[in-house]
Amino acid sequence: MSLEYITRPSSLQENAPLLIMCHGYGSDENDLFSFASELPEELFIISLKAPFKLEPYGNAWYAINFDAEKGKWSDDEQAKQSRDLISNFIDEACEKYPVNPSNVTLLGFSQGSILSYAVALTYPKKVKNVVALSGYINPNILPSEFTNKDYSNLSIYASHGSVDQVIPVQWAQQTPKFLSQLGIEHAYSEFPVGHGVAPQNFYEFREWLKKHL
Repeated sequence: MSLEYITRPSSLQENAPLLIMCHGYGSDENDLFSFASELPEELFIISLKAPFKLEPYGNAWYAINFDAEKGKWSDDEQAKQSRDLISNFIDEACEKYPVNPSNVTLLGFSQGSILSYAVALTYPKKVKNVVALSGYINPNILPSEFTNKDYSNLSIYASHGSVDQVIPVQWAQQTPKFLSQLGIEHAYSEFPVGHGVAPQNFYEFREWLKKHL
């Protein structure tokens, strides 16, 4: 299974920092790509399309049962499949485009954020930064030995809406403690919005990103 995507080239001719976008459930590659024109021009931006089609439109990284309890709410096997698809895509993109394989950022929203965490925590040598918007860490899609991995080069920015009606803010509030236990440098913010990205949120993660490129 290969992933479809759209790109925005970098202003640099070689060794550009790579930013890979992972959209949320029911959306597509155009969603987060709307941020591209406002992000640093040296970034080579790729916005991925999730592999599983939804009816009547949109795509998903894995199936969700919105009525279930937290532990049963996501199809973890499908999520692991998508996690590895994204990981393999990083390798392919670094071979195909004039980017720096040591400077890869994942930017995800909601389900794409959950997957971005999973990729970075499973394959930390491939990812330098994560911008995780309106998501949470699902330990069920991480390898059993993930606590033994070296996360010294990984930095994470996480944010959430304090009145998120899709993913409860309490799930996201567990993130700082989880990352601290792994010694991962991180920032966490909440904004008075629902399941979305407030303008202040965008400006904050953009500044964070500029400092971490």
